[in-house]
Formats: sequence, C-alpha cells, structure tokens
Amino acid sequence: MNKGFLLAILAGLMPLPSLAGEYDISVDRVQIDTGDFVKEGIGYNGASPGPVLRFKEGEEVTLNVTNNLDVMTSIHWHGLILPFEQDGVPGISFPGIAPGETFTYQFPVVQNGTYWFHSHSGFQEPDGAFGAIVIEPEGREPFRYDREYVVQLTDKHPHSGDRIMRNLKMMPDYYNRKQQTVGEFFSDASQNGLMNTLRDRMAWGGMRMMKADVEDVQGFTGMINGKGPEQNWTGLFEPGERIRLRFINSSAMTYFDVRIPGLDMTVVQADGNNVQPVNVDEFRIGVAETYDVIVRPKDAQAYTIFAESMGRSGYARATLAPEEGMEAPVPPMREPARLTMADMSGMHGMDHGGMDHGDMSASDGMNQTAMADMDHSGMASMDHSSMAGMDHSAMAEGDGQASDPFYANGSGLTPVAANGGKFLSYADLKAQKPLYEEREPTREIELRLTGNMERYTWSINGVKYEDADPIRLNYGERIRFKFVNETMMTHPMHLHGMWSILDVGAGEWNPIKHTVSVQPGTTVYMETEVDAPGQWAFHCHLSYHAAAGMFRKVIVEGGPQSSQANSAAAKQGGDA
Repeated sequence: MNKGFLLAILAGLMPLPSLAGEYDISVDRVQIDTGDFVKEGIGYNGASPGPVLRFKEGEEVTLNVTNNLDVMTSIHWHGLILPFEQDGVPGISFPGIAPGETFTYQFPVVQNGTYWFHSHSGFQEPDGAFGAIVIEPEGREPFRYDREYVVQLTDKHPHSGDRIMRNLKMMPDYYNRKQQTVGEFFSDASQNGLMNTLRDRMAWGGMRMMKADVEDVQGFTGMINGKGPEQNWTGLFEPGERIRLRFINSSAMTYFDVRIPGLDMTVVQADGNNVQPVNVDEFRIGVAETYDVIVRPKDAQAYTIFAESMGRSGYARATLAPEEGMEAPVPPMREPARLTMADMSGMHGMDHGGMDHGDMSASDGMNQTAMADMDHSGMASMDHSSMAGMDHSAMAEGDGQASDPFYANGSGLTPVAANGGKFLSYADLKAQKPLYEEREPTREIELRLTGNMERYTWSINGVKYEDADPIRLNYGERIRFKFVNETMMTHPMHLHGMWSILDVGAGEWNPIKHTVSVQPGTTVYMETEVDAPGQWAFHCHLSYHAAAGMFRKVIVEGGPQSSQANSAAAKQGGDA
C-alpha cells in the first residue's frame, strides 16, 4: 500500500470495505455546511459527498444500499459498464428503492479509472446525493505518481432542487445574476459604436434572448470535497512528489474552468479512460465529466486549486500544501462570459416562445463584423469531426481568442487560459490505446438538442421525454450519433451502459468517454459499439434540462441476454 493511499484512508477520503468487495451505503437526510449557508440535503453514510468507493478491476462488488428517506431513491454508477439491471435508473432499469428497504447491487468491475455515483431519483443528486469511485487497474498504470486525491466539485445552492425547478418554470432567468448593465452598454458603445450597440441589443431583444444567459442557475457556492471556498479543503504533499488529482464534476448545472496557478498539469485520463498525456495550464470540466491530472510541486509552498464557473458567477477553491494551514492567494474571477451571434447560429430549429424566424428586421443592417467578425450562415451544419487536424494555436480572426474546433468560430464561450498558455480542447484528447477495432458505422442517428426558453422545456428532436419513442439499437451495431445543438446552452450528453467514442478526427485513437459536451451552434459526432443488451438512459446531465425533457430511453435489442432485457422491460412498462 503506497503512502498516498494510506494517508487518504486516514483522512477519511477512502473507506475500508466491510468485506472484500462489499460495501454498505445508507441514504440519509444530512446537514450541508458550505461556509456561506447551512441547508438540509441528502447524502450517503451521513455525509455529502458520500464515501469514496475503491474497487479493483476484475473483482465482483456487492453494494447494500439502505434507504433511510421517506421517499423512493436510487443509485446510478456513472460511467460503469455493468448489467443494465444494476444501472440504477428508476422506470428504466429497476423500480427504485422504497423507504426503509435495502437493495443490493452486484456486478463485476470490468474497467479502471475515476468515476462517481449519484441518485437518479428526482433532484436528490443536486441536493447532495453523490460520491466518488476509484477503480485500481489489474496491471500497472502507464504513468507514475506518488500520492493521489479525489477533487470532487459541486455547485451547492441554498434552494432545494424542487424549488429551483419551480422557479425556472415560472421565470427562466430567475437565477441570472450576471445580466448586462448600463455600464456595459456604454462600454460596448465606446468600443463598437452607439448604433452598432443599439442594433445588437435590439437583435437580442427581438429574439427574447440574453447574451448573459450562459448559466441557468447562479447564486451557488462552489465546493470541493464538501468544503466551500472559505472552508478550504487541503491536500498535503512533499516537494518533488507527483500528485494525481482525480477531478470529478458532480455539479447540477455548472461547468468549471480549472487551474492551479504556478503548476503545470498533465492530463492523463478523461472519463476514466487513459489518454496520451497532454500538458495544459487550464481545462474546462463539463457536468458529469472526470479528468485525472498529474502535478509536481517542487517548492515547499501552497498552491490554490481554482475552479471558476464558465459563467464567472462563482468558484470553488482548495489548496495543495506541504503543511496544514498554509494558503496561497485566490485569483480574482475573470469578466463574465457573453454569448455571441456565433453561439446562436444553430438556433434555426429552436422554439423561442414566439420568435418569427423569418423576420429578423431588428438585426437588419447590423454590423456583424463588430459583433463576431464572421459569417455565421453555415455554422449550424458544421462538421467538427474533420477539423481535428487544424493548428489549435492559430487565432480566430478578429476576436483575439485561440480557436477550438468544438466551439462555434467567434463563440463567446471559447475558453482561454488565464495565463495565456494552453487550454485543453477535446481535440487534444487521444486514447492511450484503442478500445475497439476501427470500423464503419452501421448507421447514423441525428439528435437535435432543442428547447423552449420561455416555458423552460428541453427536448431532443423537438420532443420531450414523456412524448418520445425509445431509441432502438441492435446488439452488435456500431452507431454514429450526430448531435446538433440548436440551443444557446451547452449540453453534456450522457449515454448509460456503453462507451461514447468522441470523434476528434483521430480514427482508432479517438478518446473514449461517457459524457460528451455539445456547445451552442455546433455539430458533434460520437460513435458507440452497441455491446450491452437491455434498457438504458440517454440524457443531458444538466439536472434541470434532463427533468424538463432532454432525456431518452435506449433499448438494445438482441444479444446474449435479450430475453432478460425484454422481460425486465415488460416489468418496467417498457415496449421492448
């Protein structure tokens, strides 16, 4: 047992199993103290986050989950490849866990890496029901490290999940704290000219949209490992050690831009799968994603782990230090991000609650160059999979930002490192070794990400979950999914039970993920080897988007357990 592992156990970050491969988990009402406020939430084994579960690749695990709530609950093992009956999605893979009952999950561990678990019932996950999973490989890792820490991010809000959803339904911009100001208008007028600024505001007003609508829910406290910025979770190190940081974004709604001023980071794993090492200064972690990085602090000083929300409305902060009590300066947050017309370029199919797409008189004559310095007319159908070979150090013309093929050209969301250095792109991710043989897809399925901002409904292909037919796949197929984002929001799409092969143009070296972020105004492709019979969930992992309808059931027909899958589907009321 290495020293880092032992220290983590002693610090309470890793539980010792009651028996080899067996864990007992209780689902409880808990008090969550963010340092800014205290609220009642839901946790595991009396705390939020719950315990770090440590498995070993190749073992069989048993998890006894006891529901101490007065409502139904569930646990989904996010990113784990397992029999569908163990996936933990009520109404799709099992009925759920009733109050007072104990449900036993049992499945083989067929992978390694960093993952997490969370409730798939109501809004229990944003209310605190989540924890981390660390799976040790059967063999040796392809990289060295001396100690490790889980860094589990979340966005804790003083309102409950149910209340947040009610407020969003009542007023979609209820939680928008970063709206444009009069001062910003005059600043824009000084830079772009008064008439251009007026036309710009009129165009956005005519669409009933706001440039500031980057995050649906603001007013949260960012937390790391259950501690707010003032509580300052601290991980200890000895100078010269290589430290593996397992970042997990367990947020309900928040994308974080992560940096550690003074330290370079080497990304070695994405969503539990090893990647060819990438040296970066900063990375953006989408909701439900995980990234493992290695850092090597050489000096006996403190370093701040700074995770700033994509909309610059809040942050999480922690510290790496050689001694307890040491702190490093906390960087100021950067200016809030603003959407541009590039981010709206795919919205021809979106229902804006009354907008007439044929009448853009409010923006007729607008100086587009002043806004984004580009022609957006072809962006909605843009194929980013062919762009992976481009030079990412090139600058997008006129906007002064580094280009990224997974963002619309001229997007206001395109990330830029705070120190001017390297910001991780999906295009940088290459698999350490191929998981599947390269072959042509059997067929392509287009999934348009759609919504209605006025009513706060979210959908796929214009249809909400409750009105949609399942997506039917055949066991043994290789499916190419085409995501077309016709909304102004970023959507982290998560397919349960099967790997998502993100197309970055690297062929057999394309990275393997469980969650794929699709930016506004972009088209993104992923492929899936259909190798898991049964019923699975497929949804946006923004909690309130999934609840509002951006969700599908996937039925895999055929395969070695097809009769079991059909039987379970019948019990769940499915139509397999």
